[in-house]
Amino acid sequence: MPIPLQFNTRILPVVVLEDAGLALPLAAALLEGGIDAMEITLRHACALDAIARVSSSLPGMCVGAGTLTRAEDFGRVAAAGARFAVSPGLTPALAAAARASGLPFIPGVMSPSEVIAAQEYGYSLLKLFPAAQAGGLAMLKALASPFAGVRFCPTGGVSAQTLSEFLRQPNVALVGGSWLTPADAVRSRDWKRITALAGEANAIALAA
Repeated sequence: MPIPLQFNTRILPVVVLEDAGLALPLAAALLEGGIDAMEITLRHACALDAIARVSSSLPGMCVGAGTLTRAEDFGRVAAAGARFAVSPGLTPALAAAARASGLPFIPGVMSPSEVIAAQEYGYSLLKLFPAAQAGGLAMLKALASPFAGVRFCPTGGVSAQTLSEFLRQPNVALVGGSWLTPADAVRSRDWKRITALAGEANAIALAA
């Protein structure tokens, strides 16, 4: 059976880094704002190094790996110290690799058929991606009745302005997004801004 996630936040920052040296101060800024999990995507070569730095130096931050699209990715991110994995989709090979890695895994879905396939592998927490293109809140509401036991992490198109509405949806466990770590703030090392964004989002989550 899938392994449960072990963090408190209902907001999962989706982080794209081009410099592993920025990972640790970024993670610390998020943690200071009350967010204890982050997803570092495998979109750049430095991602594994970034994951390793956060995992080894900031135990209070549950760092995961995102954008896993190949079975071999699971072994690589587990070795780097990732504590969970996220993918935009799901295949038999990915499901087998996730099980073998021992990592908690959130596979991505976009349609009812994909939800059914994910359930057959035992997954009940799924990433609705890309959430906006999949129908956003309307899609989540439509999926609630036929898939009463499934909860979602909508990602893609969610913003600070729509966060509360998403989190109030009963079948939404948490929300993923990149608005908490704007590229310009990361490049300029504006950690205070990121802490402020995290704090604002955390307050919305606590009130939802």
